[in-house]
Amino acid sequence: MQQRTLGTNGLKVSALGFGCMGLSYGYGPATDAAHAINLIRSAYDLGITFFDTAEAYGAANEELLGEAVAAFRDHVVLATKFGWKNGSAKTGELDSSPVRIRFVAEQSLKRLKTDRIDLFYQHRVDPNVPIEDVAGTVKDLIAEGKVRYFGLSEAGVATIRRAHAIQPVAALQSEYSMFTRDPESEILPALEELGIGFVPFSPLGKGLLTGRIDTSTTFGADDIRSTLPRFQGQAREANTKLVQLITTIAEQKKVTPAQVALAWLLAQKQWIVPIPGTTKLHRLQENAGAADVELGVDDLDKLDAVLASASVRGERYNEAMMRLIDR
Repeated sequence: MQQRTLGTNGLKVSALGFGCMGLSYGYGPATDAAHAINLIRSAYDLGITFFDTAEAYGAANEELLGEAVAAFRDHVVLATKFGWKNGSAKTGELDSSPVRIRFVAEQSLKRLKTDRIDLFYQHRVDPNVPIEDVAGTVKDLIAEGKVRYFGLSEAGVATIRRAHAIQPVAALQSEYSMFTRDPESEILPALEELGIGFVPFSPLGKGLLTGRIDTSTTFGADDIRSTLPRFQGQAREANTKLVQLITTIAEQKKVTPAQVALAWLLAQKQWIVPIPGTTKLHRLQENAGAADVELGVDDLDKLDAVLASASVRGERYNEAMMRLIDR
C-alpha cells in the first residue's frame, strides 16, 4: 500500500489506517480477543501500518493492539489518545491536566507493550486546561522519548493554531466523510497552511456509506448508533436513499460503495489518511482495496453532483456529544 506523510516532520503511514475502537467499544459486544488480534495482523499483511486506539476504548483495546503488533512493532505506527476524566468517555467529563496526560502516557506504554507512543492525541479539547499546557506537556514527553508526535482530535482552528505554536501538530483526527463535510470550510485550509495531516475517523459514516444499512436495520442498546440522529426514522430513510445514488456510481466502476467512499477521501488531499474500522476480515480486505481505486475528475464530479442533490439528514452526534466538539 502507498505511504502518506502526516505533518512536516516525517511521520509516514499507510494511505489507509485501521481504527481499533469497534473491536471492543461503541458498536456492540467486544470482539473475541484472538479474532481481533488476527484481524490486526491481517491488516498489516494487507499493507496497513497505521493503527489507532485510545484509553477511552478500554484497557483491552490497547492491550490487544500491543500484542497483535509485537512481532513487527518497529514497522508500524501506533496512535492512542488521552483527555477523558478517569479514562471514560461515557461520563462526558474531560481531563487534560498535565498530571493526567503523563499518567495516561505511562499507562498506554505498558498496555501497548512498547517504549514509545508514535502519535499521542488529545481526544477532545478540554476548556478547563489551556491548550498551551497540553501541548507543552506532550512536548516534554517527546523530549523524553516517550512520544514521537503530537495530535489533536475534534479541535477548532483557533485551538489548532495555539497548540501548533507550542509543539508542532502532526495530525488532526476528526470526523470526515461524504456524509460529514464540515471540515472543508475552515479546517482543511488551516491544516494545509500549517502543514498538518488529517486523519478522518468514521470515514464510512459509521456504516451508512457501506450501503448495508437500511430502514430495517436494528442496533443494540450498546451500539452508539441507536442514539445518533442520522440513524433515526425519516433521517435514516433519507440518508439511505442518498447512499443508493452513490452505489449506482460504485457499480459503474465495479467497486463497492465503501471503496468509493474511502477513495473519495483519499482523492481530496495527499495528506488525508482515513482510519476505517471493522470486525470482519472480508470487510477489512474490501476497505484495503479502496487504496487501489482511482477516481478520475469525471468520477469526482459525478459524486459531487450526487452529494449536492440531497443533503444529509440529522446531526452526527446527539446534543450532549456535540457540545464536546471544539469550535
